[in-house]
Amino acid sequence: MLRCGGRLSSFERPAVMGILNATSDSFYDGGRYNCERQWIERAASMASDGADIVDIGVVSTRPGAVLLSPDVEARRLATVVAAVRRELPDIPISVDTCYSLPARAAVDSGADIVNDISGGAFDDVMFETVARLGIPYILTHNPFGHADDPSGMKGRNDFVGEYDVMEDLVVRLSALNARLRELGVSDVIIDPGFGFSKMLTENYHVMAHLSELRQLFPENPLLVALSRKSMIYKLVDCSPDDALAGTVALHTAALMAGAQLLRVHDVRDARQTIEVIGKMTVEE
Repeated sequence: MLRCGGRLSSFERPAVMGILNATSDSFYDGGRYNCERQWIERAASMASDGADIVDIGVVSTRPGAVLLSPDVEARRLATVVAAVRRELPDIPISVDTCYSLPARAAVDSGADIVNDISGGAFDDVMFETVARLGIPYILTHNPFGHADDPSGMKGRNDFVGEYDVMEDLVVRLSALNARLRELGVSDVIIDPGFGFSKMLTENYHVMAHLSELRQLFPENPLLVALSRKSMIYKLVDCSPDDALAGTVALHTAALMAGAQLLRVHDVRDARQTIEVIGKMTVEE
């Protein structure tokens, strides 16, 4: 169960989180949504296509990206959230941020969930802030990420020695989840962090063991963020624009393994995938 915006969700039907990138340099759709009209149109379109949550970010975390200062990010994020909340008063809004100041500003403007790709590593008071705000938190596995390299890929490439990605994922997320619980954060969503701090083969190793992860964290909803990522387009040698088929394939595998939230660029395709997999499950 997840408490969000005064509502409870049991995830009997997996949810779709539609991505609104209000930034110029995201790896796929950066620069498409630069003004209030475009933010609102994008959010409304995703809601019409079946999005259960709108995930808003104003900073790219792709490899090589540079984060904004927290105060600048806070102002931009609050502006976008307020505009979307005004036009879509009922849809849950999550915000993609690694810092507590933007998180607070966004919640004050109407956001319901904090989606932190750093797993609390970039801001010492992020966990305490989320606890005080009393909102759900998306906990992402990103062990090599830092403020100068949010994707964690430089750190992963520089790492020398043995590294078991599943062992690190389970141990690290278990410890962080326990800390959040101790602080009073009752709604923690687990994100294995595809594309963050992981080599291509490690991403697929995690995919192969996704059902085990679901079993190890039975009280935490499982989110996967796979949409058009490099683990698809580098594998099949295409661009992000041509990675929808691979995305649908991975979403299918993730749903069969027990994923309960899909964070996506293509809401309608994700909703259709969920409906088809759901029909197969019912028929079984």
